[in-house]
Amino acid sequence: MNKELIKTIRARFKTKFNLEPMMIFSPGRINIIGEHTDYNDGFVFPAAVDKGIVAAIQKSESDVSIACASDKNEIIEFSLKNLKPMAQGSWQNYILGVVSEIQNRSKKIGNFNIVFGGDIPGGAGMSSSAALENSVVFGLNEVFNLGLSKHDMILISQKAEHNYVGVKCGIMDQYASMFGIENNALLLDCRTVKSKPFQIDFKDHELILINTNVKHSLSDSAYNDRRSVCESISELLKVKALRDATEYDLETVKDQVTPENYQKALYVIQENDRAVKASKAMGAGDLITLGKLIYGSHEGLQNQYKVSCDELDFLVAQAKLNGRVLGARMMGGGFGGCTINLVAKNESENFKIQAAKAYKAKFNKACSIYDVKLSNGTHIIK
Repeated sequence: MNKELIKTIRARFKTKFNLEPMMIFSPGRINIIGEHTDYNDGFVFPAAVDKGIVAAIQKSESDVSIACASDKNEIIEFSLKNLKPMAQGSWQNYILGVVSEIQNRSKKIGNFNIVFGGDIPGGAGMSSSAALENSVVFGLNEVFNLGLSKHDMILISQKAEHNYVGVKCGIMDQYASMFGIENNALLLDCRTVKSKPFQIDFKDHELILINTNVKHSLSDSAYNDRRSVCESISELLKVKALRDATEYDLETVKDQVTPENYQKALYVIQENDRAVKASKAMGAGDLITLGKLIYGSHEGLQNQYKVSCDELDFLVAQAKLNGRVLGARMMGGGFGGCTINLVAKNESENFKIQAAKAYKAKFNKACSIYDVKLSNGTHIIK
């Protein structure tokens, strides 16, 4: 956790409001495998990380609530009555959405002040949005004694994203950020919203993230489009979600869907299977199999689900050239963000140098490289 960031956010809150705040940390997440399966009621394999959102929050005696985005140096004042979404893409919607969804549960909150900032790289596919939503709902639950369970809180965060931000996300991001366990990844069943922790010991390998530093504007609309394709094919198959379908089932409706949409549904069925196999490989300490499944995931995202981009594909191709990299794939919604790479520790410095050099030569811009540690979920900072 970033001690400097905690100090800065606390100081800004105290300077602005002359009050001692409650401090919350809400982590971003990585996802080892299982991409775009969460909104298909499938399996995913995320973990909370040591980068996230730090929020300072406290009740206010004022007749308005105030939210300050420390990184952007922007402030919004709002009334708790008649809340409405602001322009698309506004950070304010994450906060207003959470407040509105709490009110929809007939929970009463008073005015409050919040200052927040983060060290999750923007657009990296590490879910800064879920971390922000979770920090707001967790903080409000604490200061107003709302009696919400963590499970209630993630559903509020998810609804805020659907109704205020306009992204029909699954539950993975909010869950991983709220329920993360230090040094563990969680095999999450997105239907039951229950998970099994797996202690992560990659022995002489480690995870490295490479951020393309691009975010193509397609992402939100393409995300919602993929979701509606999955839902319409589930309907055609008369199943609740693609998680319930097999490749054989899908074959029976092949002539009723476009070849592109057939491939998208096939990808989801196969990726769900990969996530389950990956958990078994992890449990058995079989990193070779895990790496192959990770590469398989990228291939499906690139060629079947079509949510990758040139920059991501280039980085995965570079990883494949290095025999000491067991697996690599794009991570997150797609069209930019990070690749996640399983690399031998004694090769990682060389791998980082080579990847950065090749990326700069190809795209004439820099990528960013991060090591991450796995963290506990949303909590009060003592």
